Amino acid sequence: MLTAEPSPLQSLQTGTWFKLICGASYQALPAVRNLVIAYSLAGADCIDVAADPAVVAAAMEGMDVAEKVARQAGRDFNRPWLMVSMSAGEDPHFRKAWFDAARCPADCARPCEQVCPADAIDVGGVVRDRCYGCGRCLPICPLGLIEADSQPTTLDDIAREVLTQADALEIHTQVGQLDAVIVLWETLQPYAQHLKLVSTSCPDNEDLIGYLQKIQRLLSTAQNSTTNVMWQTDGRPMSGDIGKGTTHAAIRLAQKVLASDLGGFVQLAGGTNQYTVDKLRSLNLLQQYSNRNNDGDRTVTGVAYGSYARHLLMPVLSETLYLEEVPVDLWKAVALAESLVTSLKPLPR
Repeated sequence: MLTAEPSPLQSLQTGTWFKLICGASYQALPAVRNLVIAYSLAGADCIDVAADPAVVAAAMEGMDVAEKVARQAGRDFNRPWLMVSMSAGEDPHFRKAWFDAARCPADCARPCEQVCPADAIDVGGVVRDRCYGCGRCLPICPLGLIEADSQPTTLDDIAREVLTQADALEIHTQVGQLDAVIVLWETLQPYAQHLKLVSTSCPDNEDLIGYLQKIQRLLSTAQNSTTNVMWQTDGRPMSGDIGKGTTHAAIRLAQKVLASDLGGFVQLAGGTNQYTVDKLRSLNLLQQYSNRNNDGDRTVTGVAYGSYARHLLMPVLSETLYLEEVPVDLWKAVALAESLVTSLKPLPR
């Protein structure tokens, strides 16, 4: 039967938080919808999507489908929080690759197509909805034809509309972009009173802690008293599908934030994959496996998975537009998603 346990908030508090990152600029609607169905059924606590009305609608539809499937299957289900990602200044998560395919030599081996993890490059160029800005194609073009176009968040009625539909907001920033964070927060704050969580995603820098302290003071002066604060340690952005070593940067960055006096939850991202939880356990950094709290030391509250989580399911999801209409593929995708989710939390009943 359906249950309200455990809630996303409980997962935050117990260190079993799992977030799916669909991609801050990923707009492939069928893929988003199917990813949300599978990971919601697998027990994800949060779904992070682009601040795009069509993407938000696809994600919400995916959650609706997952809840219906769970009810029919007699499975436990708790609706994940919907998070929208917005940029404060320049950020690699908010860009799209581009090139003029007519300029490509006929005999080109097309290394860009081979290296793209999102299958976003074909003979016509870049399929923009699929591109999520990883940048792997940029240095590999033998003629240097590929460029990256910035796609910053526009602070208009659309941004406000998607925020009112969300449970959580993620602000992507980098050290030195505080003015952009202030503009973003002051513009959106009147529409953010209902939010359950505000997350800040920032890569490492020697001035990182001081920068995040300034953001914390900004958020604390205006946020709703029930809004939780999270720091997303973006170790090596959009690289989790590359290999084992990518998770190390995210863990090192989490350790740096945990050692500071910053309040709030700490969640890994950027290079996270199937090796991340085992590494966290070995370092005694996961709350449910740790005795560090007895000494007053802080632990990681959870993990966000992006490129690895998407890559894991794509062989199944590429077979159908409506995952729930093909039960064999649906439960195959759910099983794959569960293999990642259950490294942090129990299997849904």
